Amino acid sequence: MSLDGTYDASNIFAKILRGEMPAARVFEDEHVYAFMDVFPQARGHTLVIPKHSTARNLLEEAPETLGPLMLGVQRVAKAVRAALNPDGIVITQFNGAPAGQTIFHLHVHIIPRWDGMALGRHGEGGMADMDELKTLAAEIAAKIS
Repeated sequence: MSLDGTYDASNIFAKILRGEMPAARVFEDEHVYAFMDVFPQARGHTLVIPKHSTARNLLEEAPETLGPLMLGVQRVAKAVRAALNPDGIVITQFNGAPAGQTIFHLHVHIIPRWDGMALGRHGEGGMADMDELKTLAAEIAAKIS
């Protein structure tokens, strides 16, 4: 998909928001929903999405949604750091298929990194164990302030 197109309300993140698909929830407030990536690039890979949006990417999002989204990303990233003690954290967001976007609902990746540990490829690793994801989600959620 290119940068232009129509929002598909049947995308997996829209289904998660509607409660039609399960997710290992980390955090939720009136603006954002954070959950564990089921195809993680690293242990603790977390996604943050706006709750009330039909933007497929950052370029389509309204400014009044971006502020609360980024505050949610920062809040969750701090909790990932506190819970998992990584050496670094990648915070990234893809716009369009050629840039690596695979789900066309605006989302931000929070990926903990440790020295000497390779980063998995985006969307190409195996599916994680849901019980492990739920445990990680609880560890991160416990550190949200």
